[in-house]
Amino acid sequence: MSRIQSFEPIETKNAEILILGSMPGRASLAAGQYYAHTQNAFWRIVSELLGFDDASPYPARIAALKSARIALWDVLQSCTRQGSLDARIDRDTEIANDFRTFFHTHKKITHVFFNGAKAEACFNRHVMREIETGPISYLRLPSTSPANASMSLAHKLRAWRVIVGAKQAMQAMQPTSILLDQ
Repeated sequence: MSRIQSFEPIETKNAEILILGSMPGRASLAAGQYYAHTQNAFWRIVSELLGFDDASPYPARIAALKSARIALWDVLQSCTRQGSLDARIDRDTEIANDFRTFFHTHKKITHVFFNGAKAEACFNRHVMREIETGPISYLRLPSTSPANASMSLAHKLRAWRVIVGAKQAMQAMQPTSILLDQ
């Protein structure tokens, strides 16, 4: 097995939400794009939540995430894995991304959503006790991977709607200016 490397984060300085996967699969690594496997439901779900066309070119989908103040990354910076399944990641070879620097640079992040159990487990194992962040909410969502075939797309979409609720809550907390007639 050869060592594989994840991608740089999709980020914007004003990101409020971070979605974390574990490690890109083979199709994604070959394409150089997050969630490139045609059967992965990530882009179908996120496009439904944010109101863009999931068939849009990759740069347009990334722009939609950034516009919604959503960052996207993987917990692992590198590992060895046979095939594409998270279950085949060799735990002894896992190296996490630099979340200390990431959270220091992205101080507005208030919610972290894990795309599946493996992302959450890797984060808890390698990152959680190593960082100090402000009040951040962490929540595992159902994996969008085709390996999670026991859950329908509709069920996954319902679970992922929590992101819309988080965005609405953050918007409600934004300071507003009211101009009064003088």
